[in-house]
Amino acid sequence: MPHSIDAAFTALPLRALADAALARARALGAEHADFRLERVRSASWRLRDAKPAGSSDSTDLGYAVRVVHGGAWGFASGVDMTMDAAARVAGQAVAMAKLSAKVIAAAGSDESVELADEPVHAEKTWVSSYEVNPFDVPGEDKSALLADWSSRLLRAAGVAHVDASLLTVQENKFYADTAGTVTTQQRVRLHPQLTAVAVDETTGEFDSMRTIAPPVGRGWEYLTGTGWDWDSELERIPELLAEKMRAPSVEAGRYDLVVDPSNLWLTIHESIGHATELDRALGYEAAYAGTSFATFDQLGKLAYGSSVMNVTGDRTAEHGLATIGYDDEGVEAQSWDLVRDGTLVGYQLDRRIAKLTGLGRSNGCAFADSPAHVPVQRMANVSLKPDPGGLSTEDLIGGVEHGIYVVGDRSWSIDMQRYNFQFTGQRFFRIENGRLAGQLRDVAYQATTTEFWGSMEQVGGPQTYVLGGAFNCGKAQPGQVAAVSHGCPSALFRGVNILNTTQEAGR
Repeated sequence: MPHSIDAAFTALPLRALADAALARARALGAEHADFRLERVRSASWRLRDAKPAGSSDSTDLGYAVRVVHGGAWGFASGVDMTMDAAARVAGQAVAMAKLSAKVIAAAGSDESVELADEPVHAEKTWVSSYEVNPFDVPGEDKSALLADWSSRLLRAAGVAHVDASLLTVQENKFYADTAGTVTTQQRVRLHPQLTAVAVDETTGEFDSMRTIAPPVGRGWEYLTGTGWDWDSELERIPELLAEKMRAPSVEAGRYDLVVDPSNLWLTIHESIGHATELDRALGYEAAYAGTSFATFDQLGKLAYGSSVMNVTGDRTAEHGLATIGYDDEGVEAQSWDLVRDGTLVGYQLDRRIAKLTGLGRSNGCAFADSPAHVPVQRMANVSLKPDPGGLSTEDLIGGVEHGIYVVGDRSWSIDMQRYNFQFTGQRFFRIENGRLAGQLRDVAYQATTTEFWGSMEQVGGPQTYVLGGAFNCGKAQPGQVAAVSHGCPSALFRGVNILNTTQEAGR
């Protein structure tokens, strides 16, 4: 049964504050104004060797007014929940826009802020897909579950230490603008994670093995049986870790790769997700992740990858971390193509960039991580489509004579154009004559973005598809953090360059 918006949020004077702020902005001559009130609650639990190591529970509550006045942006935020205070914040936003207009004129620029049209969405409510809100579950139950899982791992031979954590978030947003759009939304998400550590007492060598269960836009049910087989994963980790400790170091060279979704999601994030943010491709944004090699003049032309590569931007995927009903500019969530049959055909847009580039309607990629921050263009759930009749992971492996099967994400490195990169993982298995032949260590795969995706020969079927992701995608100055998912099937890549990380570190 669908959930309703948290009563503690709807009890706030949402409409009254919005009306006061928007009326003041109109009276001061704003061409556009929007009001956004947010309450973001974040809680976490951390355990070390099944014992509590820390917890937190915080709430960020406030509102923001953003305006376009005289062709320039203005923004201000506040926390005082009175009509007079909301009106004052609107006045501050207009004053900031006037100051910005002077600075822009003094710099000799004639660029004016205009927003792409968006239908009016009046009195819309949206709640993300979950069964049990994690904030309805007592904190001691969360700690007890993490302790039980940790104890299971600690009882296994060879496991010296276990770190466990759980992060939960409930995000409420109310939005209203001068065009008449009014939306109220609620979404929850959580990220459970366990890491087992092994130590060789003789040599002092150590290594770790982390769960590959992704963070999700789900509720407490994700930890109690729906959506992930925790028992099976926890049972396998000690054995996999022991094998990893004994595994030989990889020999650098060219290998065919079968990459599991638990690893490939991160490569998608870094080499496609950030690269197809149009503000980066245009040079308006460079913080954290640089600009992009996929420049606007290459739209419809760039051979991003092989013909089996089809990538979507999606704000509607069920349980996606970047899934919403409406973005922070009042744009309804959508799904669209970024790469079709290997060719770049789209970008991620907000309303200003959509209008500036003549691409029509925004595809709903404006987001602010708190009421004190201005919305910026943020990543959708960027996902690689499976082949409807595609092979299983086992059958993809069966087509490889000499290669490596990659599972789980770990470290990564990519240049400021999203072009040259290398990625490691949690587990690497040698493939010989179509069969797994034990683990390898010290593996990293290295390529350029177009070389890597151009070497993709096959994508697996829907049965291999997993929605991975992260809570901590960074962007903008001051820095903002957003959660985002990336779905993908297993995929086969031919002739990828493999580095030995210990040899590289010694150079």
